[in-house]
Amino acid sequence: MAEEFGINMAEDKIRQLVRIGNTDLDGNKPIVHALRKIKGLGFSFAKAVCYSANTELNQKTGLLTDIQIQKIEEVLKNPAKYGIPAWMFNRRKDPDTGEDMHLVTSELDFAKSNDIRLLKKIKAYRGVRHMYGLPVRGQRTRSNFRRNKGKPMGVLRNKAAKAAQAEKK
Repeated sequence: MAEEFGINMAEDKIRQLVRIGNTDLDGNKPIVHALRKIKGLGFSFAKAVCYSANTELNQKTGLLTDIQIQKIEEVLKNPAKYGIPAWMFNRRKDPDTGEDMHLVTSELDFAKSNDIRLLKKIKAYRGVRHMYGLPVRGQRTRSNFRRNKGKPMGVLRNKAAKAAQAEKK
């Protein structure tokens, strides 16, 4: 009778939250869009994970079975094993191990903080910029980044400048 009114009984059994990769995903979204909420996963990689796990891209996340969820988590832990190409990974040629890997959530944060700590330790240019809280990627600092450098200075008037010099003497 419910189907006569256009109500799907399967939609009543949708889980509202699905936990994949230590992240709560919305059960009403398609799995390819829900996976993008996991830190370290973009659209292309989420699509590749769905293909590797043999999951429909537009299937609602809340309708996934436990077996499908486990398969997706396995693909996220070891994407190279499931045929995802290395050029899609977010950490290629890791400085410590030399291998290609894809990091997500807290692993990604930990690796990034370790990289910055290493740059500071060896006193590389980028590390020094990080130490002083200045922009690292070559931006101008004349007018921007004031919160890192202090209050804006402004231009001193001629009389005020002379008064300031007189006080110094």
